[in-house]
Parts: sequence; structure tokens; C-alpha cells
Amino acid sequence: MAVPIIVAGLVLMLLGIGVRTIWKPAEMLTIGTVGDTRSAPVTVIMPAVRGEQGGDLEVTVEGDGPFTLAVGRSSDVEAWVGDAARVSIIGTVGDTLATHYTEGEPTVPDPGGSDLWVSETSAAGRVSYRWSEPVEGDWSILLATGGDVPAPTEISVTRPNDQSTPLALPLLVGGALVVVLGLAVLFSAPRGRPGRGTTGRTASAVGGQGGGSGRSGVVSSTIARRSSTLVIGLAGAGSLLVAAPGLALAPGVGTTASASDSASAVATDEPPLATGAPSPGSVASGPPVVLDSQLERILAAVAVTVADADAAADPARLAPRVDAAARDLRAGAYAVGAKDAAAAPPVPVAAVPVLLEMIPTGVQWPRTLVVLTQGAGNPVPQALVLEQESARENYRLISAVQMLPEVTFPTPPPPGATGPIPLDEPGALTLAPQEAITALADVLSDPSVRRAGVFEEDPFTGTITGVQAEISNAPGSSGATVSFSHSAQDQQTRALPTGDGGAMVFGYLTQTYSSVPSSAAGRLDLDGTVYESLTGEATSRTGIDVIRGEAVMMYVPPAGSGDAVRVVGAVQQLLSAELR
Repeated sequence: MAVPIIVAGLVLMLLGIGVRTIWKPAEMLTIGTVGDTRSAPVTVIMPAVRGEQGGDLEVTVEGDGPFTLAVGRSSDVEAWVGDAARVSIIGTVGDTLATHYTEGEPTVPDPGGSDLWVSETSAAGRVSYRWSEPVEGDWSILLATGGDVPAPTEISVTRPNDQSTPLALPLLVGGALVVVLGLAVLFSAPRGRPGRGTTGRTASAVGGQGGGSGRSGVVSSTIARRSSTLVIGLAGAGSLLVAAPGLALAPGVGTTASASDSASAVATDEPPLATGAPSPGSVASGPPVVLDSQLERILAAVAVTVADADAAADPARLAPRVDAAARDLRAGAYAVGAKDAAAAPPVPVAAVPVLLEMIPTGVQWPRTLVVLTQGAGNPVPQALVLEQESARENYRLISAVQMLPEVTFPTPPPPGATGPIPLDEPGALTLAPQEAITALADVLSDPSVRRAGVFEEDPFTGTITGVQAEISNAPGSSGATVSFSHSAQDQQTRALPTGDGGAMVFGYLTQTYSSVPSSAAGRLDLDGTVYESLTGEATSRTGIDVIRGEAVMMYVPPAGSGDAVRVVGAVQQLLSAELR
């Protein structure tokens, strides 16, 4: 009986060794789509394809021609795809990638060059891409060619395989225990004593009656008890094997706990949230809308576009990356510079170094970024306001404001807390953002309306109102009617929160300076001024209107702080001068 037990233990040990060697899972696992996958202008590889193991994946895509492979935040990819027809790679089923087709529009634009992508690859035919998560979050891969050309659907994913062998150690340990049990049985088996009499006496003792029969009963009883002990020992060993996790040899056999866990996993509809993960919809529920690598690329593209337009003095070249106040001020500088050689050129836009950034995490559009840079030769930092109107548009510079001397930029909010502030409601601010811009326009138009305690004194306001007073009181001004007015361009106001509960408010004003002769015989002398260069006239009997653009950056404190609104940055540019 001992030999079969020992053999069984050795077999278990050999099985354990085989699980660790011969039957060990492959180091890498490759799965792919089936050959008859329906095509669409867009293919999206969803984050579920990454699985729960994490780590890098090797994604191989085969297409019939050139295409773009782009990686972006899953919500951004979904927004870019919009209503287009798509094939979604939604996960794995067995040894294949599961797909889902969604009906939609038959064409899409070329996804190449979008600011949404954290990485982008242009390929033709076949490409292998190592897919890693840039930061924690949900990331997807978009494949598209642009137009109505079908996106590739022949895709395979190679990932590190789970090479754990949970059966190996229990098999080795269990087999060793069974071998020890067999050896114990072998050496504890009874051995017959050598006879001291004749063979006949031995036979008589065993086969005789009376007392011999009694002795025979004792011997058989002893053997029965030992046999019973042996059976009990084997049953105990069997119980040990069943109780040890993963030791059952029959497929599908598991412990009660694992079966319960499996049933629970199937029954639930929603994946469990990781401990400590932010709740969906919270301000910190995802990565920033642009990562550092994206921001560098965006700023470089803006700076190159602006430098190219500045060199050619051509406002049309600003269109891809510059809009709103930033476009108007630069176009005005080009126009003035073309007619007045003495006019100062516009301040260059610097992409580096980045001194401060305010990047939101919300998924809604439009998206507004604020970046503080200071290029070589620029004595003060420059606040760049960039805006992305929709998922399929790139960021454009809408305002570039020089910080005023000896001012401090307010503390930015913690990561994940930035986002647009309603413009027409004060909320927790001393003034609503739009009200603050309008109030500044009123103060610049008529300094007497300045409300005590509402605005701090600042160099910009003091310089503008001082120049206006000087012109109004200049000798000879009595022969002309002079007026100054400033108007807020409401549609260009933006507001973002600061770390102390206040807001950074960016606005755009237009200043109109009008000078009209007081009498029909009067005339304005424009000789030698920039206005002569712009109008081509040295005098005017009808008057002149001069338009300037003013981009401003203000800090609006939180309500109840006792602080006043202050202008922390501004730039003014002459736009035009026209005779009446």
C-alpha cells in the first residue's frame, strides 16, 4: 500500500514542476480583430482593451494606405469623433478583440495636428505603436485617414501575459507531503517474528483451535485497526488537497470563496471604484485638458505663427493660431507700421520659459488656458490667454497682455480646480467679471466716476487718464471739441478662478478719441503726427476719430476680503485714424 502512495506523491510533484516549466504561460499574449470587421471612417481603441494589468501594450495596425494614429483622453477622442460612424474596439473576448459598429456620418476631417492628442503617429500600411498611459486616467487610440476613406480595422494587441503559476507550489508541497506519508506507512508496516519451534508448531499455533483461535483473532483485529488508520490518513490527505486553493486537478473545480467572487463580478453592472479615486464629475476627476508636452507644442505653434505674421506684417497669417483681441491688436500694429516707420513693432509672443500656468480639467468646451511666459528681451512677463472653441479646433491666442511693473500675479488655484467663471454673476466675488470690465471702462472714460475702495491705483489707469487730461488741456485745444470714451467688448471677457477664491479677469476695451474743430473756420493740425501718416492729411476741417484697442488683465478679489479690484496687466495699441 505504501508504494502507490509514494508514486502518487511523486506524480503530484512532477505536475508541479511541469506547471512551472513545460506548461508555464507564454511571456507575451497577442490577440487581434477578426477578418470580417465592418469598416468606418474612424476606428477607436477603447481603454478597456488595456485590461486591468496595466503596463505598456504593443499595438499593431495594418491599413491599405496612409492613416493617423492618435492617443488622447477618452472623452476628447469621443468628442472629436462626434456623430461620425465608427468602429470601437471595446475589449477582449477570448483570444480576439471585440468590436462594435456605430452608425453615423460617413466622413471626418483629417485628425493630424490636433491639439487634443498627447501623441500622434503618421503611418502607411503597417505600424507598431507602444501604448502607455501618459498619466493616470482613461486614454483611447483614434485611427483615421480623413474624408470617407475607411480607417484600419486589422488590429492586434500584444501585452505581457500573466505568468503566475498558483498550482505549482501547492502541487510540490502536497506531493512532498504525500511522499512522506507513503514512507511513514512503509516503515510502520508490521514484520513477522522468526519462529522458535518447528514448522509444524508454527502451523499448529496459527491454524489450531482453542487458544490458537484466540490468538488468530487478536492478530486479525490488529491488522484491521491499522488498515482503518491508513484509510483515515488517506482521507485526511484528500481533504488537505481539496482545501488548498488551486490543488483540485479536475477543471472547473474551485473553492467556495472564489466561486462566490466570480458570481458577484458577473452580477454587478458597474466596475468598482478604486479606493481613494475621485468621484465622477469632481473637479479632480481627470487629467488636465493639456499635459506639459501638449502645452509646449501648442505654445510653440502659436509663437511660430505669430513670428511668421510679424515678419510679413500680414494679419491673414495669424488666422490659424490667433483670434479676438490678440488678432485685432496685431493687425492694428501692422497697419500703423506700414504707414509710419517710427511706429513700435508689436511685442513678440514667447513660448518659453513658462513661469506659471492655469490649466482646467473639465471636459466641456470652450476651454481656456492662461500661461505666463517671459521671452528674452522682454522686461516683464506676458500673460497669454488661449482658447479652444470645440474638439475639432485648435487652441488660438485670444489675448496677450504685458504685466504691469512691480505687480504680482495672483496665486493660481490647485490643479484640477480651474474652470470658467460665470461672467454676469458675482457669486463669491466683489464684482461680477463683466461688471468689473465695464467699471474699468467707465473709470478710463471719466476718472471722476472711480468708486472709492473698488479699484486700486495702477500705472495703466493713471497713464491713460493722465494722457487724456494732457491732450484735453493742451494749448490750442480750445479750438477743438475733444472727447475720450472707452467701451468694453463684452464677448471677449474671460474669467478663471485664483487660489484665494478670487478671479483673474481678461477683457478687451476700445478707446475712441474724437477731435472736432469748434467752428466752421477752424482746422486741426495733424502735421508731423502719426495721424498724418495714417490719414495722409496734414490738416482737417471736419475732425478725426482715433481708435485704440486695450487688452487688460484684472484681479477681482473674493467678496468680504476687503481688497480692491486691481489691474495687473494691460497693453494698448493704435488701430486706426480716420478723418470725419
